[in-house]
Amino acid sequence: MTATNGAATPLSRYGTRVPTVTPRPGRKPAPAATTASTTAPTSPVVTPTATINTMIVCLPDGLPSQALTATQLDRHFGVSGTLQPRFWATPDMWLWQRGQLVAPRKGRPVYCAGGPVKLLDLAAMRHAAGVGAGIRHQLWQQVVHGTRPATPWPTLLARHLADPARYPRERAEADFHNQPRVNAMRMHNAASYGAAHLAVGELEMFQAGPMAYQHYSATTAVCGDALLTPDGHKFAPASDALTHRVTYLEQATRYLDTIEADQRLLAVAL
Repeated sequence: MTATNGAATPLSRYGTRVPTVTPRPGRKPAPAATTASTTAPTSPVVTPTATINTMIVCLPDGLPSQALTATQLDRHFGVSGTLQPRFWATPDMWLWQRGQLVAPRKGRPVYCAGGPVKLLDLAAMRHAAGVGAGIRHQLWQQVVHGTRPATPWPTLLARHLADPARYPRERAEADFHNQPRVNAMRMHNAASYGAAHLAVGELEMFQAGPMAYQHYSATTAVCGDALLTPDGHKFAPASDALTHRVTYLEQATRYLDTIEADQRLLAVAL
């Protein structure tokens, strides 16, 4: 805001004189620039389908044990798969409680395909998976040392699906496998086998850092790749991208933390 001192030159709020500019005769002021109303066309966003290898099913109350077989899964849950011994049973359960487990195996800890939450050692599963992931990430850092961060496969796949004609799948696969970091992981897997194997599909998870990879592995050990609730609601990631996997794990972990101790869980390999 300005004030005048009675002269032709106004004063600013700080007392500084501001010169008055008068337009030259015969010249019109230039029109103000307008913002273009149109925007450049953008490529469609395509989300690839997530890979679901293991689904955790929360069994409804009253479901008979006869339904917990591979031949009955599709009938009761609309899931075509086989029972997967994935859960650890609590080490201090009574012998008679073993009959409440689904497909238990011998050994310690006792692996089973499911059972009541109170008989499953979910905390131990998370802890063991996190410790193993920490060791695996240290190995991964040694394997890829000196290589640049690589573009994850879900990113290249989404680019292909958005414009298959201009970016065919063969080119997307070549761009992924030609990256030095991916080749370093594949070379390691070719020279080793078993527990030392580094899943190339987890490249984006590895690149997120050791702590993130440990949390990812720990929560995935319990939540699997998808979760089916007793009322038929399905939690699943939108794609294999880490951001979508994290969203799913947040939802599934929050749900499993709120279920009752008598709630039965079942692991199904699809």
